[in-house]
Amino acid sequence: MTTSAEDRTLVLLRHAEPEPGGVDQHDRERSLTDRGRDEAQLIGRWLREQGIGCDAVKCSPALRTRETMAEVAAAGCPEAEVEIEHRLYDARAEDVLAVAREAPQDASVLLVVGHAPGLPGATSMLADGEGSEQAHELLAEGFPPAAAAVLRFSGHWGDLAFGAATLDRFHVPVFSA
Repeated sequence: MTTSAEDRTLVLLRHAEPEPGGVDQHDRERSLTDRGRDEAQLIGRWLREQGIGCDAVKCSPALRTRETMAEVAAAGCPEAEVEIEHRLYDARAEDVLAVAREAPQDASVLLVVGHAPGLPGATSMLADGEGSEQAHELLAEGFPPAAAAVLRFSGHWGDLAFGAATLDRFHVPVFSA
């Protein structure tokens, strides 16, 4: 099976585990924990093993999302230049959709690094129950830190709409004991 020039992959990645916020610390400045750095490395390796490289990356300006993306890249997941997208901080599902719709047309794979509840909401609304039953079952259990949803659709990024994609995979990194 050949891939059409309009076949697209959208990866929605929630930031890894952050430090708890301090009284005098702005939420945007929360860093990753050591466990969070490990989670981000695991998800980066998983993306690489799945053959999912990134042609474009849109990332929330929060420190924890930028650190997550740095760890994903360090783990060997091919990365494009990271574009900081302020609309992804405190985003709703509609904001995530708007950002994805603006991806470069020559990008086949877009990675969006953001937060809950915007990413889980966008995942559910984009796929609307379509795709892998197993992926939907995992998604129904929650969208924890460092989880990644891999969605597919055919068309131009600007045509992406709720209900137009399928949920291909949903992955949560698991530490071995």
